[in-house]
Amino acid sequence: MPAALSHIHLLVGDEPSLLADAVHELIHELLAGEDRDFALVRLGEEDFRADDGFTLAALIDAAQTPPFLTGHRVVVGHHLGRFSKADDLVALLTVLADPLASTRLVLVWERGQSPRQDRLGAVPKKLLEAVKAAGGVVHETGVPSGKAADSWLDERLNEASVTLDRAARQLVHQRLGEDRARVVGVLHTIETTYGPGAKVSAADIEPFLGEAGTVPPWELTDSIDSGNIADALDKLHRMLGAGERHPLQLLATLHTHYSRMMRLDGVGGLDERGAANLLGMKGSTFPAKKALTQSRRLGGPKVRQATRLLAEADLALRGTVAWPPDMVMEVLVARLANLARR
Repeated sequence: MPAALSHIHLLVGDEPSLLADAVHELIHELLAGEDRDFALVRLGEEDFRADDGFTLAALIDAAQTPPFLTGHRVVVGHHLGRFSKADDLVALLTVLADPLASTRLVLVWERGQSPRQDRLGAVPKKLLEAVKAAGGVVHETGVPSGKAADSWLDERLNEASVTLDRAARQLVHQRLGEDRARVVGVLHTIETTYGPGAKVSAADIEPFLGEAGTVPPWELTDSIDSGNIADALDKLHRMLGAGERHPLQLLATLHTHYSRMMRLDGVGGLDERGAANLLGMKGSTFPAKKALTQSRRLGGPKVRQATRLLAEADLALRGTVAWPPDMVMEVLVARLANLARR
């Protein structure tokens, strides 16, 4: 059965723009042509406020109210992250156990806004079980991890009402980096500006992409290992800027990278599986293969020199020299990349 035909939906995701976009599309599908003014009810934390906190009474009431002048009603409950305790959900679980056939219930697991929740807790197990037991659908709206993230981004570009040429698509991938969720807002702006069916180039979309997004740690270490100083510095700046990573966090990443090489230095006869076992890695052996390959390429003296550079940078970040932290990291990354070039 197509997801939209289910009467119960739970949407989960840690990226607000993607979550909002998914809710918008789902509401459109569930309305199925019914008049929004009569068929749609949207409730949020302002509707849930009580003298002693928050209550789901308004959502429960809406979910159990028959439609008026329409075939069915779509009831949307936002900010359900406010209700992470089992006692808060008892009434909702009762409704899910015997839902009204004329109600399409959409539950949005997102954090509250006023006062803003510092942390969005996990969806309670009982709520997940109740949704599934009712024949409902759980929608994960976030960007997937690993290689699937690039495929996800390509799908968003393919579904756009504008056509991006090859250079434009490459620019989107490059500029957004790990911040792929930004593509939703970017595409909306481009579609509004140029209109459906327009063909757009890299020059057309470049002004809409803003600051380069962050990149995953392995892109920095890969650039260093290849000896590409300019690219390594670019990756560093993106991680410090858009990624908002602290220099000490990046130093820890680099320390882990080179400590693996140090442990593999001088150990002969290893393949990637043996290297993974020696390093205590579980799952994919690819990181161990990279560490083994680079350790052999650099050789013991250079690996030890890299370790000394890391130690000097650690002291510099803690105040032994009067350099800004970003400069300390720039010098370190340039020196490590230069080691790989010799």
